Amino acid sequence: MRAFVHRYPAVRYATRQIRIRLPQRLGGLDPAHVPPWERRFELALPRREGWSGTGPPSLTITAPGDYGVARRLHHGGLAAYEPETLACFLAALEHARPGAVLDVGANIGLYSALAAARSSRRVFAFEPAPRVADTAEAVARANGLGVDVERLALSNHSGTAALRLSPVSDTASSLAADNRPQLGRVLVPVESLSHWRERAGAAPSIVKIDTGGTEPDVVAGALEVLRRFRPWIFCEVRPEHGVAERLMALLEPFGYCWYHLCGDPPYPLRAVIVGRGPDPGQRMWLFAPEPVPERVWRAARGWYRALGRPATQG
Repeated sequence: MRAFVHRYPAVRYATRQIRIRLPQRLGGLDPAHVPPWERRFELALPRREGWSGTGPPSLTITAPGDYGVARRLHHGGLAAYEPETLACFLAALEHARPGAVLDVGANIGLYSALAAARSSRRVFAFEPAPRVADTAEAVARANGLGVDVERLALSNHSGTAALRLSPVSDTASSLAADNRPQLGRVLVPVESLSHWRERAGAAPSIVKIDTGGTEPDVVAGALEVLRRFRPWIFCEVRPEHGVAERLMALLEPFGYCWYHLCGDPPYPLRAVIVGRGPDPGQRMWLFAPEPVPERVWRAARGWYRALGRPATQG
């Protein structure tokens, strides 16, 4: 029943309206804590001091009201969502060699939208969840951004797989086989990054990976890309399922350098990759093909300051 309600928006809306009107002792919802049916807001974009690029001052975001990324951006702006990673990502857009940006596990397409708004690079957003991909396409279209949304999951093989839909968050759906609760499954196309790159003719320079625990599978399917193009990789590292150990085994032969994006930049070079840190929300790492030069950290510090502090929730 829960999966049925989630799958059909009209049923979900009617169910929510009924629960708002019920007393809380009978399972009713507190109207003050019920998200809107749809969020539409302007997301201010940063401009660091000394940056000579061009681009829009803001993005118009329209998304379902219960989507977690959109909620955080609506309430706190970019500073409320992975500011360390966003700052380093923006610095990489300036300093990485020419080539495409790949946003793997794009959700509503925040990273791909930023790349298109703050660079002239070719941008691809990979999002297999159908409704979330619809939102990513709508965000790109509403802002006139050149983002190609690929309704595709990247892994270490090509074919199809069951995407497990999370009942908790739109950011938690994954191909990973585990014991986490699921709302249902949807069959999605799967392809390795190396195979997709050959088909698409892209030359990846920056890759962001956040796929709910299958990040090592994405990297395993991209080894030819790492060997040939040596992209900068921004990757979430979770503490479970040996994710960190698998990533180290895959990346070590290519001589990548590892940086945990936690706190103010610059970040020290790490000897090992770990999935646990002082803040559970700071799980993003930078895997760089060479030691990160000071000019990149200097740009990252400028973008970090430009992002500012999270706005007060309203």
